[in-house]
Amino acid sequence: MAFATVTSSSTAISASFEQTKVVQLGSYQPLDRTHSSTVLNLSRKRLSSIMALNAEPKRNDSVVASAAASLASEVVEKVEVEVEDYEKLARELENASPLEIMDKALEKFGNDIAIAFSGAEDVALIEYAHLTGRPFRVFSLDTGRLNPETYRLFDAVEKKYGIHIEYMFPDAVEVQALVRTKGLFSFYEDGHQECCRVRKVRPLRRALKGLRAWITGQRKDQSPGTRSEIPTVQVDPVFEGLEGGPGSLVKWNPVANVQGNDIWKFLRTMNVPVNSLHAQGYISIGCEPCTRPVLPGQHEREGRWWWEDATAKECGLHKGNIKDGNVNGNGNVAVQANGTTTVADIFNSQHVVSLTRPGIENLIKLEDRREPWLVVLYAPWCRFCQAMEGSYVELAEKLAGTGVKVAKFQADGEQKAFAERELQLGSFPTILFYPKHSSRAVKYPSEKRDVESLLAFVNTLR
Repeated sequence: MAFATVTSSSTAISASFEQTKVVQLGSYQPLDRTHSSTVLNLSRKRLSSIMALNAEPKRNDSVVASAAASLASEVVEKVEVEVEDYEKLARELENASPLEIMDKALEKFGNDIAIAFSGAEDVALIEYAHLTGRPFRVFSLDTGRLNPETYRLFDAVEKKYGIHIEYMFPDAVEVQALVRTKGLFSFYEDGHQECCRVRKVRPLRRALKGLRAWITGQRKDQSPGTRSEIPTVQVDPVFEGLEGGPGSLVKWNPVANVQGNDIWKFLRTMNVPVNSLHAQGYISIGCEPCTRPVLPGQHEREGRWWWEDATAKECGLHKGNIKDGNVNGNGNVAVQANGTTTVADIFNSQHVVSLTRPGIENLIKLEDRREPWLVVLYAPWCRFCQAMEGSYVELAEKLAGTGVKVAKFQADGEQKAFAERELQLGSFPTILFYPKHSSRAVKYPSEKRDVESLLAFVNTLR
């Protein structure tokens, strides 16, 4: 009889705690210690009164206390929330559609998730969220240096979807200190990271501290060296969420496996408002001073921070994509201890001469060459280099037999410092023309790398 009474009390206590658990998970609020204490006290009073009515005359109270303590311990264990295996979930969603992934994200996190909107083609995320029929939130980082066209898109999107974008702004004191100390365009001289940290990363960090998950428009085909391995969902490796600490924020990338041209087909089909800068040659759009149109043969991210190395084209919002000792230009590139790569070589053609370090050193020392040389300084993992491979090989075929030698020199790894010092390397690819009767190389100044433009450059100089 005593055992039956304890079982009944256990059910009452479990029910009380299960109710507490539902409240906690639904609102994602910390457990109310006062409430849980009251539940325990009430349950123990019930336990005490019922057992008093049915207890044997010489019952040992210490046994009852021990049983109650053990029971309470078991109940508390039931309150623990099961940890989601997001690596497993990412594998399950690898072949899912963006709409399916978006629906899963919104269903799972409700009001504690938001879409990060930059004002570019990631407007597709908002359309996908709209198509799920679920409520959704959108936030954006207003750096104070966006293009006017981007602000107009923000307004159009708010009106079309009947939403209010939650804008995040940089700290005015930090911006003032940066500009007064280093000027308005310091990023052209010492890199974009400091400015992005003040205007983008820190405001983003504040925004994410109020969420348990966020949704980005990252795609695997967007950036060399940083985005080729992003999963559809992951535990954010950099930022923290509402509950604080590592692992407290989940990052969803619904269009990770979608190609850029397919995104545009979707936008046109659904008649989604887009940034008018796209019609002017802009593909990847950020702040006005750090964004420019791309030309035929260029990768979309070449329009961002064009004065820097191709592998550094992240502003810090997705810093977790950059792996130590790993350059993910096309998913299988490993950087060895000596800085060289194991990726397959490019610009392979019988008409393209592969120069070694001694070979190019001899070339730059010659003051009276027998024929002019065109040399590309490249890194095989660089997607910008890969993008111009076809045009450069075709150019070499056109120049075969004309007296112009076409060559390549792999300038990454151990050769990079030498190339920067002696060969005018700024970023990959760099194209140099060595005239027939001059020791000084002429650097190709344009970002236009189609065959006709390169051929015009060569013909002008030879």
